[in-house]
Amino acid sequence: MADALLALAELLAPRPEDGDEEGERGPRGAVGAASRTGPGAIGPPGRDALPETPARSGGEIWSAEEVPAEGCADLEAAWDPREQPEHEVLFRQRVGAEDVFLGVSGRDPSSACCEELLVRVRLPGARASDISLDVREKVLDLRSPQKRLFLHLPHPVDAKSGRACFLAEKGTLEVTLRIQRELDFINFA
Repeated sequence: MADALLALAELLAPRPEDGDEEGERGPRGAVGAASRTGPGAIGPPGRDALPETPARSGGEIWSAEEVPAEGCADLEAAWDPREQPEHEVLFRQRVGAEDVFLGVSGRDPSSACCEELLVRVRLPGARASDISLDVREKVLDLRSPQKRLFLHLPHPVDAKSGRACFLAEKGTLEVTLRIQRELDFINFA
């Protein structure tokens, strides 16, 4: 603490004129005020070296832990020339008579009480065999020859238990995904 205060005092102290003999040595014995003042003089002395980075093999820039799993597809989606299809995200909840008329379960119409997400994507002229769908916990990635949708989901979902249905007569893909929340076992028991 005392060294930091001395270093601050040295930085803030008035500088002697160039011809002044007394000002050539500072309180710590440094020669010349200009030689010790600068961005490197801030902080405790002896911190000139950068922290060591772990050695990488094969000329790699990043390790697998440093690259987010979902970030690569997001970057790829930014440069995809295909058009983004019309889509909507709807919240679903199972409601019974006791919820509507009596309000027994404590549920309300807000999205906090919903169990599922329904994503409707309009793909006119597409065939079910041409559509590629990849669902992860927070991302839905849909590809067809003419359209591409990379959608960040509003809530984490269970990617393994989702279901999709392509309605050819409407040209619409409906994807139903179960929302994952930490306290679902309390709210929806």
